[in-house]
Amino acid sequence: MAEQRCDWCLGSSEYIAYHDNEWGKPVTDDQTLFEFIVLESAQAGLSWITILRKREGYRQAFHNFDPTKVAAMSADDVERLTQNAEIVRHRGKIAATISNAQCFLRIVEEFGSFSNYYWAFSDGKVISNAPKTMADVPAVTPLAETIAKDMKKRGFKFFGPTICYAFMQATGMVDDHLVDCVTK
Repeated sequence: MAEQRCDWCLGSSEYIAYHDNEWGKPVTDDQTLFEFIVLESAQAGLSWITILRKREGYRQAFHNFDPTKVAAMSADDVERLTQNAEIVRHRGKIAATISNAQCFLRIVEEFGSFSNYYWAFSDGKVISNAPKTMADVPAVTPLAETIAKDMKKRGFKFFGPTICYAFMQATGMVDDHLVDCVTK
């Protein structure tokens, strides 16, 4: 019998590699968490494959996702990046990336790390939903609404409940791999 994977990743080799190697694996490294905040925020209204294909462009444009360097970027950087075809050239999303880096650093200062802040929402545990089909996977949950609301209160932009839930899946706080998925 052939190996089964979650249906959503079967459309491209990039999706399969992302699914098999990253999606749903718990992330505690702050720089990687910041990377996913940047990427998930950029994805708002777009397909994830678009963002995966521009990931290297984001890495180069935003200092390898170093939140301290990104937080120091200027209005001139925003203008320059609106001309960069290697990323999504949405002025609001670019400016939000810089602003979100500043918010991220305030959380690090308050909690010792972003990871400490973020993982406290699930008591440091992975939430395993064990969905049987993709129809069983929600787009948003009450916990995603709680985290998104708190992050919005702290100044984050382009990070509503749906983006937050995708972030939770990407960083492994939520394991939404189908029960018969090869990664289980």
